Order: sequence, then C-alpha cells, then structure tokens
Amino acid sequence: MERRITGGKILAFIGSAALLAAVLHPFLWLLVAAFKPEQEFMKYPPTVFASHYTFDSFVKVWDSIPLLAFFKNTVIFSVGVMILSVFLDSMAGYAFARMKFKGNKTLFSLVLVTMMIPFQVLMIPLFVEVFKLGMLDTYWGLIIPRAASAFGIYLMRSFFISLPKDLEESGRVDGLSEFQIYRKIMLPLCKSAMITLGIFHLMNNWNDLLYPLMLTSSTEMRTLSAGLAMFVGQRNIEYGPTLAASALALLPLLVVYVFAQRYFVQGAATSGLKG
Repeated sequence: MERRITGGKILAFIGSAALLAAVLHPFLWLLVAAFKPEQEFMKYPPTVFASHYTFDSFVKVWDSIPLLAFFKNTVIFSVGVMILSVFLDSMAGYAFARMKFKGNKTLFSLVLVTMMIPFQVLMIPLFVEVFKLGMLDTYWGLIIPRAASAFGIYLMRSFFISLPKDLEESGRVDGLSEFQIYRKIMLPLCKSAMITLGIFHLMNNWNDLLYPLMLTSSTEMRTLSAGLAMFVGQRNIEYGPTLAASALALLPLLVVYVFAQRYFVQGAATSGLKG
C-alpha cells in the first residue's frame, strides 16, 4: 500500500528541517571555526568555511592554559554538585510529596519563591559566607552552596506525586521506615527523573561562568568556563583558541547526553506534569 505524501507532511518536513538547522547551526559553526586560522576571523565579509584548516588553535590552547587542570576542576565541581544535589533534591521532593507534616505547603511555597530571586542578588552575601567559613577557592566552597536546588525539589516532588500511594502503604504494612520506603521502593521507580535532573545539574554547572569565577581566585582552581575567560582581554579576543577550547569543553556534555538520552527523554516526559 503506497503512502500518500500530502502538502501538510511536506510543510511539516520543511519546518522540522528548518528548526533542526537553526538549532544545530551554532554547534556546527563552532566545530568548523575551531579549525580556522586566526586570520580567517578578520576577513570581511565573514565566511563559514576557511580556505584551509589547522590544529594551531588547539595547540595554542594546550600551551597557554592548564587545560587538564581546568577539566579536572570542572569534573569535580559539576559531578560533585550533581550527585549531592540529586540525592538531597529527591529526599526533599519525597518529603513534600508523600509526608504529611505541619507547614508542608508553606515551606514548599517558600522553596518555589527562591526560584524567582536572581543570582546577582545573592552574590555578595554568598561570597561573604563562603569567605567567613574559610572555603573560598576550594572544591567544598564550590559544591556545598549548590548542594540542593529549588528546581530539583520541584521536579522530584512532581514525579513522586504521580506515583500510586499504594506503593508506600504496602511498605508501611511490611514495617519499613519512611527512609526505607524512599530508598527501597521509591528510588528505583524514579531513575529516569533522577537522571534527567542529574543532566540538568551537570550542564548548568559545567557551563557556569559567574559562580566559579566568583568563588575561585587561583588559576589552579579555575573551571573550564572561568579558564576560557583568560583568552578574552580588554582590547582583543583570541577567537581561534577560545572556540577550540569551547569545542573541547562541549565534547564531554555531548557524550553524556548521547548515552543518557533515553532516560532524559523519558524523565522529561513523565516529570513535572503534576503539581
């Protein structure tokens, strides 16, 4: 049986292709431009493709900055925040969704209110607090202030609300404590939501510039985003090395997303649908 190709399908295909091109264009341009010679960026009118390609920008990145140290700091910071925040966010989300206690709705409303406070408002108090605790320019000083997030608590609460209440009731009948119900019954069911939240935390902290730049003062503790700012001077910008380093910084996130895509899509489809 032959499939009929209608005008609507053609328009849908064209629209999808245009949207895909718009989304992928910055990434493709980044990959192509990372191999351009520095003088190619000064051409007018600008061109997408260069007359020839070279690895000079990658070599200059390797020689100019401690790239491996920046990668190590970024991994420790972003993965540490991801693990700790997913664990604490899921616990708080479970408590708000399944446990009845006085002030539950009020506390949860206060948590949501914090999502509306810009980070710029909290910068100075946060810096002073980390400095007073002696954690400035340390891994713990980067990780602990982001050990939990209002968005993560909201996401996990929404997921736990969607689960049947019979699951926890059967656990209580079997004599399980509240934490045992959370660990043995609820956690295995929310794997996709936790992976989705983990990817969000990983991406946000991996790409963050202002936060690690504020809480670190030595080159040895800089993350990738803060380290790449070294290529941006007051009067000139080294485009080639900056784009080459950006491409290297983007690669781990692409690998993580490829392997976790199935859980990410599943979690995004099933989380946050109920309030």
